[in-house]
Amino acid sequence: MTNAICAAFFAALFLFGTTVSALAQDITLTSRDSKIELSGTLLGFDGEFYRVQTEYGELTVDGSGVLCSGPACPNLQDFVAELQISGAPTLGAVVMPALIEAFARKNNYVTERVEGEDSTTFTYLIRRESDKKLAARFFFRVTNTDEGFADLLADEADIVMSLREIRPEERKRAREAGLGDMTGINRSRVLALDAIVPVVSGSNPIQGISPANLALVLAGQITNWQALGGPDVPIDLHLPGDASGLGQAIVDQLLQPANLSKFSGQATHHAAPWDLSQAVAADTFALGVTSYADRGDTQPLMLTGSCGFSMQASRRAIKTEDYPLTAPMFLYFPARRLPRLAREFLAFTRGPAAQIVIRRSGFVDQTPEEIAVEQQGNRFANAIAKAGTEITLGELQRMTATLTPMARLSTSFRFEAGSIRLDAQSRSNVQQLARALEVGQYDARRLLFVGFSDGEGPSEANRDIALRRADAVRRAVSEAAVAANLGRVELGVDAFGEAMPMACDESSWGRRANRRVEVWVR
Repeated sequence: MTNAICAAFFAALFLFGTTVSALAQDITLTSRDSKIELSGTLLGFDGEFYRVQTEYGELTVDGSGVLCSGPACPNLQDFVAELQISGAPTLGAVVMPALIEAFARKNNYVTERVEGEDSTTFTYLIRRESDKKLAARFFFRVTNTDEGFADLLADEADIVMSLREIRPEERKRAREAGLGDMTGINRSRVLALDAIVPVVSGSNPIQGISPANLALVLAGQITNWQALGGPDVPIDLHLPGDASGLGQAIVDQLLQPANLSKFSGQATHHAAPWDLSQAVAADTFALGVTSYADRGDTQPLMLTGSCGFSMQASRRAIKTEDYPLTAPMFLYFPARRLPRLAREFLAFTRGPAAQIVIRRSGFVDQTPEEIAVEQQGNRFANAIAKAGTEITLGELQRMTATLTPMARLSTSFRFEAGSIRLDAQSRSNVQQLARALEVGQYDARRLLFVGFSDGEGPSEANRDIALRRADAVRRAVSEAAVAANLGRVELGVDAFGEAMPMACDESSWGRRANRRVEVWVR
């Protein structure tokens, strides 16, 4: 046991003015010199550290410095790592199993999937390829996002799979339970990217819908296709389950910004996303809302605006967040050590091999891509066509001269509504770009953080705000890249305010899409 741990034990004894009792406890940890003894209930062992509930609270003890006695002591020689994973079936059914199997192949393990007593549970057994000895058990419970967080708060899950951000009440209860701040850098992670898409049958004549009208359809205030430019036929509405993470994300991103609170009582809700897409594909007059990855044989509708902008969900538009209804897929984990093999698996999920697996699974990966100017569609033409009277020709020429010789990275940054705080996908992008800088991916190159704004307010003030946001993102990335040699790369900032809108400013969705920081590289 280290001197620091010994000192902590003595401090605890002095503080409480008592001795450590070994009565009715599961294990006793004794320092190798026999001078320190600690008893408590074993909460976990990760192959290196014991996690013990004692009368002084929960303690983590380095196993190399102690001897364990008692009925709950683990077998150190044949230790098997265990991990409890709970939450969204979209992640549990496809992405996580594919990542586990890819991780195993890369690290000379073999896997075996064992089905549980019902359709919501299964276990992955991970064995060493050399001797077939069991190395880990990954237990899955795939129900919905709400149940995942409930399992975490009940100490019945180590990882939550979520299709939405943690709710304030869940975050508060997690803090109270000693799980840490679940929105912190080391407590949550965006595993993959997806998006909310309105879908119809391929035989439906409608091609697009505005976010405002879509919200009214969801709330049951528009019930006929005629209101959307179609025939005089009722809309047959299909939605995910209310308790699903996707259903809750739809409420957050579509209903709440329109000051609407609940779905239409006439909607058909589907527990499985593939059931929803099949039902919509088979009905000419159905309209569904599902995820980009689960759109199946349906036809996604473009999101439109009265000012002439439209946006189709695509892999690139989701990755850049130019498509306004992005839906990151999260992993949440509490403030405690996971077994080494579990930590190695989570590190693998960030790497390039995992991004390929995510993409092949039908979801959007987070690998940064360089997009040449000629591959960016009509963005510069829109900048000229939609420029307001306050945007001068000189500013448009400056923007064109600055950006045309460069390529845009797919890594973009946007902000939470009414806040200067980056949204969840952008916080993940900070870490992704920082890691790229640490491995020297952009050495001897120039990265320019470029701020854009919506069109509300004076253009000069908007440009100043955009410039401050661009500099804040640059500083956040620089601070996160602790192991990078930033002398090998040039990091600059610029801003063009409202000069290149991505959507109409008439709605909160459009204004949010326009408020962004892009990264350009040369």
